[in-house]
Amino acid sequence: MGRTGARLVAEPLDVDWTPAEAVLALRGDDRPFALTGAWAGSRAVLGSQPIRVAGPDEDPFAVLDEQPAVTGAGEHRGAVGGGWFGHLGFALGHLVERLAPAPPARTALPPFALAFYDHVLRLDADGRWWFEALETPERAEALVERRARLAARRPGAPRPFRAGPFVPAPPGAAGLRAGVAECVERIHGGELFQANLTMRIEGPFAGDPLDAFAAGLALEPRHGALFAGPWGATVGLSPELFLRRRGREVVTRPIKGTIRRDADEDGARRALVGSAKDRAENVMIVDLMRNDLGRVCAYGSVHAGGAPVAEAHPGVWHLVSEVRGRLRDGVGDGELLRATFPPGSVTGAPKVQALHVIAELEGAARHVYTGAVGFASPVAGLELNVAIRTFEVRDGVAWIGAGGGIVADSDPDAEVAEALGKARPLIAALGTELRPGPLRGGRVPAPRALAGGRRRPDAALGVIETLAVLDGRPVEPEAHLARLRASVEELYAAALPGDLAERTASSAAGAGDGYARLRIDVVPGRLGSVDVEVAVAGAAHPAAGAAPVRVEPVRLPGGLGPHKWRDRRLVQALQAELGAIALLVDADGAVLEAAMANVWLVEGDELVTPPADGRILAGCTRARALALPQAREEAFGLDRLEAADGVLLTSSIALVRVVDSGRAAPPLQPVAALRDAVGAAVFAG
Repeated sequence: MGRTGARLVAEPLDVDWTPAEAVLALRGDDRPFALTGAWAGSRAVLGSQPIRVAGPDEDPFAVLDEQPAVTGAGEHRGAVGGGWFGHLGFALGHLVERLAPAPPARTALPPFALAFYDHVLRLDADGRWWFEALETPERAEALVERRARLAARRPGAPRPFRAGPFVPAPPGAAGLRAGVAECVERIHGGELFQANLTMRIEGPFAGDPLDAFAAGLALEPRHGALFAGPWGATVGLSPELFLRRRGREVVTRPIKGTIRRDADEDGARRALVGSAKDRAENVMIVDLMRNDLGRVCAYGSVHAGGAPVAEAHPGVWHLVSEVRGRLRDGVGDGELLRATFPPGSVTGAPKVQALHVIAELEGAARHVYTGAVGFASPVAGLELNVAIRTFEVRDGVAWIGAGGGIVADSDPDAEVAEALGKARPLIAALGTELRPGPLRGGRVPAPRALAGGRRRPDAALGVIETLAVLDGRPVEPEAHLARLRASVEELYAAALPGDLAERTASSAAGAGDGYARLRIDVVPGRLGSVDVEVAVAGAAHPAAGAAPVRVEPVRLPGGLGPHKWRDRRLVQALQAELGAIALLVDADGAVLEAAMANVWLVEGDELVTPPADGRILAGCTRARALALPQAREEAFGLDRLEAADGVLLTSSIALVRVVDSGRAAPPLQPVAALRDAVGAAVFAG
């Protein structure tokens, strides 16, 4: 597409729509988008029906440089015409630097979604609507018809939608508070100067995201952005400009420094401007952005404006600075993004180390949030916001991130209050409420430093499934393969081989009589494909492992998540260091699971296990045990675990193991009931 030519067409439309009405006029179209506020010197830019969609195997930064040569651009001041529109998710930082694996992912949007639109609707600064297009001979007739159809449309009335209530996702506000406290310790230890820590806040959503965005426009976001597609939707109410390039000139306006707006607005503004802590946050990020732009700008052309300016935004005042530069000859939008992504204001300083700290201390992966949303146009240049104050919507769930910059004198309670304060007016704009949940958690083990740094499992190395084999027959193969299939579809957008069940049965039969372990390794290949290997090895009979085992609690924000990873380096390092099985505890104090087993409390005759809320692997053996009338899911912390009558571990190979608590053995009845439920035949053997 970059070698083809197009002619810019800009024609006025005789319509009198508000931006919200224009958004609703796109209902039912393919991949509608809307940019509202201060984009491209206009009040709104909208579009739908793209002519090309970037594939998930493409390089999203390189895609932005695939632009047609355009004639007639100088004839229409302020025009956008068309171009690539969409989102670049936070995880694309992995295309720029070698980073630590992210925390577990809950419901997620794709790492990027970009589509090329050869026409847009634009509301200019004077309030006039335009139909603009990048016309080619092949598309000329279709564009004439498209203009006529859009001009004839009448926005429908807003439709009802339901959102919320919203609550912080585990480990919640208590987890953020704990992460801030640890981050401050790391800053005092000289590991970094600043990190942006956040939490995920989520709730149910039913309806059309277009209506939610139209409702949110009452807040008048400076860089509002709606995108919707088969992958889900973003409903963005961002106040922050990440990058704006016009010709060779580029500008960024990082936000760093926040205070709540209250009845004494002027007093709050003066307090923010005079805050040494907020000014320190701002100065560090301005220096970071100067450094990022310096990688691709002409020597001596990068400079920051004067002192940061206090700007009013929904619920808060922000300190906003500006950094400008002139790109070197030959530098395109893709190279500019590789030098600056993810945005510095939502990472920290030094940037790469801050990204490692974020991966260690946050309890849920970021998706679109703290990435960027906007466009790259052959006419109007590049313009991207920082994707904060942005709802993401998929599969009946909406979520939004909230957080802030942590520096040496940050107070954990104040940082949690600031994060909730940023989210509350946005959630209220959707007609619902924020329920913050507990702000303090239970007892949490002290952070444990591992040699070489704490690294979460790397999803790129694949997933596994392990099954017990008894006398040549796999135990519960349907349940194990269903779990593996779900992981492969979610993580790699791939399908398992159709003959895997037969291969599993055949391998198990080859093990002969006795007890064995069957392992299925799945390694991602090219997009949409996986390599699968099935192998059987000997295993100790569960009856031989009746001696109690020892566990040691270890803090791991967000846990290992719901997948069974091939990458076992973290749990193996923990076991070697501890000389015991690691008992994973979240930053909010919730006990999650043992390194390779689910955890159960024995309380009288009852059995209690942590809920499968996205932080743990929902074991197949655990599922069988939950069928017992005395078994249930319920969150608990270390204090309750230590007070229990006993602690048990369940897994597919060892089945049931008793944890050595240093006290009397747990009551026999619940242990026997659990063993009967998960493997009476195996134990009898």
